[in-house]
Amino acid sequence: MTSRLRELIQQLGEAIHESVIESEQIAGVVQDIRKHGFDVLLMLEATIGLNEVSKETEEADAAAEAAGGTFTKNDVNFLRSLRISIEGEDNGELTQGEDETQAG
Repeated sequence: MTSRLRELIQQLGEAIHESVIESEQIAGVVQDIRKHGFDVLLMLEATIGLNEVSKETEEADAAAEAAGGTFTKNDVNFLRSLRISIEGEDNGELTQGEDETQAG
């Protein structure tokens, strides 16, 4: 991992932190909890995963999108990680017309 990539990851972490700090919605909920007599300690952990994209993967994803918008393997893996199943997932190639999801 290059120092520039490490710097970008650090910036991403800082941006996430700033977003939470500046969120009016979060501040409002914390204030409501305090009104009920509780102090709030908010600790969040973010995991940042990186997958190096090869030229082949970029070309395959672009071709799939141009051919009707199929889900990529990464798309399907991400949905599975959220416990979302996809109808028509039998052969691993899905079109956007088959993207009805069901919480699993």
